[in-house]
Amino acid sequence: MIEGHKIVPHEDWVAARKQLLAKEKEFNRLRDQLSQQRRELPWERVDKAYTFEGPNGKETLAELFAGKSQLVMYHFMFGPGWKNPCKSCSFWADQVERNVVHLAARDTTLLVCSRAPLPEILPFKQRMGWTFKWVSSAGSDFNFDYHVSLRPEEVGHEVEYNYRPIKLTVEEQPGISVFYKDPQGAIFHTYSTYSRGLDMMNAAYHFLDLTPKGRDEADLSYPMAWLRYRDSYGT
Repeated sequence: MIEGHKIVPHEDWVAARKQLLAKEKEFNRLRDQLSQQRRELPWERVDKAYTFEGPNGKETLAELFAGKSQLVMYHFMFGPGWKNPCKSCSFWADQVERNVVHLAARDTTLLVCSRAPLPEILPFKQRMGWTFKWVSSAGSDFNFDYHVSLRPEEVGHEVEYNYRPIKLTVEEQPGISVFYKDPQGAIFHTYSTYSRGLDMMNAAYHFLDLTPKGRDEADLSYPMAWLRYRDSYGT
């Protein structure tokens, strides 16, 4: 048992739970309002041509929509020549895996993109047993334009990330970008989020948030120091 935690009779527990429930309902209402405001954001047209390498060869950004009008892309930290990709991104990618088919039913394509070349991506994807589409933006400015990759001369210097100037020591960063394609084929960038903005896409963290210990990361050297690739726990 967690030392010092308050223990009460059932009636008192229900009363306390109802108090928190009122706050949870208010949070849900605020979240719905925020989601509506997110949908109402202005868009920017994507006029630059981007090419990706996927399982079917070269593909344009328009082709990545795969017949849907909406595209959600997870920017996975995996740079060219990296021996191992980001463990935290693998945690988020596990959340992607089983949602692809559900989002497709709602006119949305969900996929993963990294700057590493496809031959470096595919062995790790196979190791993890992932079936989602994972494309490479190698040779394209895409990652740089959407602020998830740094050029060598930018590492350690002030750059824009998460809509603010910051010095970063790693050339790849995580993020999610969303695009819309209209019936005439025009593509628009509608939303991007980074850093803690990615939290709401990680169901595992939200399950932990329900538990007495929560994420239990306060005493770690950094928040996700406990994390392993999902085939590496206990090794």
